[in-house]
Amino acid sequence: MLRAEGIQKNFGAEGVLKGISLQVNKGEVVALIGPSGSGKSTLLRCLNQLERVNGGAIYLDDLCMCSTENGRVQYAPEATLRQIALRMGMVFQSFNLFPHMSVLKNLIDAPVHVQRVPKGKAIERARALLDKVGLADKADQYPHQLSGGQAQRVAIARALCLQPEILCFDEPTSALDPELTQEVLAVMRGLAAERMTMVVVTHEMGFARDVSHRVVFMEDGDVVEEGPPSAVFASQNPRTRQFVGK
Repeated sequence: MLRAEGIQKNFGAEGVLKGISLQVNKGEVVALIGPSGSGKSTLLRCLNQLERVNGGAIYLDDLCMCSTENGRVQYAPEATLRQIALRMGMVFQSFNLFPHMSVLKNLIDAPVHVQRVPKGKAIERARALLDKVGLADKADQYPHQLSGGQAQRVAIARALCLQPEILCFDEPTSALDPELTQEVLAVMRGLAAERMTMVVVTHEMGFARDVSHRVVFMEDGDVVEEGPPSAVFASQNPRTRQFVGK
């Protein structure tokens, strides 16, 4: 479904991604784990067109986002990039809700103005999703009135409101305390049970071990090890053992 081949990303002279390849199949949950600074979030941002790559290729089914020929990266025309973007959703660690909009308005804004969904249908969809994440009673509140866990669940509902085929999470619980973390992970576990395709950058080893279909351990811009959670968490690779053992 989603395929990245030999992705390179530089910030100045520093190579942050050093030729990473990744495949995500439909209905699969892929967890990206590794120490801070290993390139996990940068990879996710490249997949979501928030960063432009310096080498490699990215495909979503038969659509090519970018490819490299003769050392030059060529991105697809804007119409194709937009088509790909509408099929992918992103949830950030800092929620990124619009503070001047109510919860409901946060959810319906993009469907109405980007996808041209009729407002009534967008509201109906938004209310159903708020109910799904346990926040049906928060529709008329504003982000500053929410706890961190509630704000992140609203952010997940907002991403789902665009009906993406793949949902990416960039350390969605890193700003939350343990109790609020469990609120968010419960929603993500529910999505996984519904076979939502997800790519999750996380430091929650329990989630990676119990929920993901595949774990990718990254360090210094490279993939150290990749495989089913049972294999990665029982790995004999010294670096993998050191990291997951913590």
